[in-house]
Amino acid sequence: MTDQAEVLRQAIDPFWEREILPALEDYIRIPNLSVDFDPQWQSHGHMERARTLALDWLRAHAPDHWTVHSPTLPGRTPLILVDIPGDCEATVLIYGHLDKQPEMEGWSEGLGPWEPVRREERLYGRGGADDGYALFAAVAAVRALDQQGAAHPRIVLLVEFSEESGSPDLPAYLEAHGALIGQPDLVIALDSGAGDYQRLWSTTSLRGVLSCNLTVQVLEEGVHSGLASGLIPSSMDVMRCLLDRLQDPATGAVRLQALQAAVPDQRREQARRAADILGGSIIETLPTVAGLRGLTQDPAEGVLNSTWRPTLSVTGQDGLPPVGSAGNVLRPHTTLKLSFRLPPTVDWRAAREAIRGVLTRDPPHGARVEATFDHGGNGWDAPALAPWLARATDEASRTFYGREAAYVGLGGSIPFMAMLGERFPEAQFLITGVLGPHSNAHGPNEFLHIPYAKRLTACIAHIVARHPAVDGPAP
Repeated sequence: MTDQAEVLRQAIDPFWEREILPALEDYIRIPNLSVDFDPQWQSHGHMERARTLALDWLRAHAPDHWTVHSPTLPGRTPLILVDIPGDCEATVLIYGHLDKQPEMEGWSEGLGPWEPVRREERLYGRGGADDGYALFAAVAAVRALDQQGAAHPRIVLLVEFSEESGSPDLPAYLEAHGALIGQPDLVIALDSGAGDYQRLWSTTSLRGVLSCNLTVQVLEEGVHSGLASGLIPSSMDVMRCLLDRLQDPATGAVRLQALQAAVPDQRREQARRAADILGGSIIETLPTVAGLRGLTQDPAEGVLNSTWRPTLSVTGQDGLPPVGSAGNVLRPHTTLKLSFRLPPTVDWRAAREAIRGVLTRDPPHGARVEATFDHGGNGWDAPALAPWLARATDEASRTFYGREAAYVGLGGSIPFMAMLGERFPEAQFLITGVLGPHSNAHGPNEFLHIPYAKRLTACIAHIVARHPAVDGPAP
């Protein structure tokens, strides 16, 4: 590590310990569920508590020449924008969010969603890693550059409060405050994952998402199974036939051609390199039962399966009583919640119509079939990486982690990325984050890996200062 880089780390690491981690602990204590999970968010006041916490912290730590905006639009969740003057005409947009997923069950003894617990390198609690740290880390990165006298572009920090619900309020704010944001040359989103904690990871693509409630009805009311079975098809049997239209149950492969997409050669090569780094740990980081075999034994194919190929998961059900109260009844209906992940380049609306047609056409035995879709979201495929950004990213990773950077797609969905990609078509993108192995965003035992987050903060500072429009000393 160079002397300048060491100075950067010495500015960032104590700031994390002294100023960021206590604020994150306070943030974890706020059950600020996203709007889909708390429709009464305005009256409950948790979102306002999170907003106030962030604004108070900014007032304490933002230099006087920074401008903090906190606009609101009627009926919409809030937004925070921080305008940081730079030393050149270029603009960098850094993104984060402060809404949360529900608490979920299954937290280990001594841990919980709303009480922060620090155990060695990890800070446990809902929202610390997804995505509470982002605002604080971005501020730390820019402050460190200013303290070192390093030139940097104009920077706009954008923090929204509806990402976990698909960012429904973000487009309205982008429209209302687009002049303030401007046209960024680089977008950095601190809301993604890491394949391991040993290097800087850049997310190159995201899958789209689509879900629906599929209901099969065969009776107006339940009847004795001994009288009806053999005469009336069960709703579950019809459901199984419909699911087989969508997916091969032996391999998990989605059958619909309309949901498939060609994988670009560059993404195949990046998947191979990521697989070389991660090997079997791609599956080993997941809490599988003993003896479970994955759908593929080829790590590179596993990466592509989870990032560029469509998948179907059944995530919920209605119409099935609990085992303890299940009588000998042929049930009138079965409803399943189906969740589809779509390749980055497949349009979710076209996928929806293809799925609807397959499910409702000629239903088995003439059963009543209804597919009700939720709003979906498109995936995203990053534009070609500019040489300067490739160099800066790899420099940062080697400087602060000691290893070259890695690039890989993410199997999850971040709908705001497609929005930003459409709004800023000429921008470069660095999508990264702290959600590494076992960090378990959205599930129990979510944690922030503190050393990784500190190094990531330094990487962001390094990359911002390497913007080609900057003419001045770099860290």
